[in-house]
Amino acid sequence: MNFTNFGRYILLLKAAFKRPEKWKIYMKAIFQQMEFIGVGSLGLISIISTFIGAVMTLQIAFQLVSDFIPKTIIGSVNRDSSILELSPTISAIVLAGKIGSAISSEIGTMRVTEQIDALEIMGINAPGYLILPKIIAGITMVPVLVIISMVLSITGGYLGGTLSGAVSASEYIQGITTDFNPFTITVALVKAFVFGFIITSVPAYEGFYVKGGALEVAQASTRAVVVSCISILACDYIVTQLLL
Repeated sequence: MNFTNFGRYILLLKAAFKRPEKWKIYMKAIFQQMEFIGVGSLGLISIISTFIGAVMTLQIAFQLVSDFIPKTIIGSVNRDSSILELSPTISAIVLAGKIGSAISSEIGTMRVTEQIDALEIMGINAPGYLILPKIIAGITMVPVLVIISMVLSITGGYLGGTLSGAVSASEYIQGITTDFNPFTITVALVKAFVFGFIITSVPAYEGFYVKGGALEVAQASTRAVVVSCISILACDYIVTQLLL
């Protein structure tokens, strides 16, 4: 994203955050988007988180071959990895693919079929009406999904470790409860908030400025996912550097 695109992105956000004409209409749109982003993605996030937690436990157990290292370390490493990195970042990248492409396609189709022009002719603030509910839903529901992902990832680690015999149930539970730092949850939720903003605003920008037809809408959707994923990884590094 060069400086021209970044400037247009900032101006679009400025227009999107103008005071709504009618909050009642916006609230309805916000709840619809919360259902789409949150409830609609719950199954996918649950499956991915559980399996990632299980695989992580097996890999940590495979690498800890020394008799001098207690097996309780497996639980604590899996806990911190899941909370700080795996749950927020992998969830965000998966959601960027699922939600980002849908948002970009929806708004892009409205642009090429001149529905956005019709909204503007009627005096409606199109960026606010189309983008603001998505951003609010994103920054609300993505942290909720990340919390669920953390719980399921740690639970998946417990199931994967105990079923495979890599670690006993008591050792794993002792590991996840020993030396827990609550600040890691705060870091993860800050990441989730930032990622939720990126996942909704970047695809909305790509879709809003589409020119052409169906082919250009598809290209914008692809570009939205790519830019979102790169932005998520860059912000992941920045937030980690600032908070840890």
